[in-house]
Amino acid sequence: MNPLNPEDIQDLKQLIEFLKENQVAEFELDRGDLKVRLKFNQPEASARGLSDLASLIASARTAAAPAQNPAPTAPAGFAASADAEAGLHEVKSPIVGTFYGSPSPGAPAFVSPGDRVEKGQAICIVEAMKLMNEIEADASGEVVKCLVANGQPIEYGQPLFSIRLG
Repeated sequence: MNPLNPEDIQDLKQLIEFLKENQVAEFELDRGDLKVRLKFNQPEASARGLSDLASLIASARTAAAPAQNPAPTAPAGFAASADAEAGLHEVKSPIVGTFYGSPSPGAPAFVSPGDRVEKGQAICIVEAMKLMNEIEADASGEVVKCLVANGQPIEYGQPLFSIRLG
């Protein structure tokens, strides 16, 4: 293995500080001949998983540049949005992977808020292990909200879209 150059060491230090500040328990990076695995000992109550890191990265991306898909609403508006979203159907991810709202970069999104979808219609892609998996709507209705950002890592069972049935 090649020794790390000074820039790589500085980047690694910044990554470690970021992970500690955000109380991420584990992190793994594998890029060719560079493999990094970090695990921090933390109390159970404050330990966060990779899903929290994913949301932190996604929110950092949206803060740095305007995204095509809006980021999920902040917890401050949670009480008001909970009433408005009561009774909505959530389309959840059947696999772990990376969310993509369009078939290719620069292409229009499969669906947008306000669009009508039919059960079985392709609404997004989840990339898992270099395979592009089309995710289909499991109910018919109007897309109310996209709950994840384009390029965001997602977990099994994570809500992707809110749909008003009908």
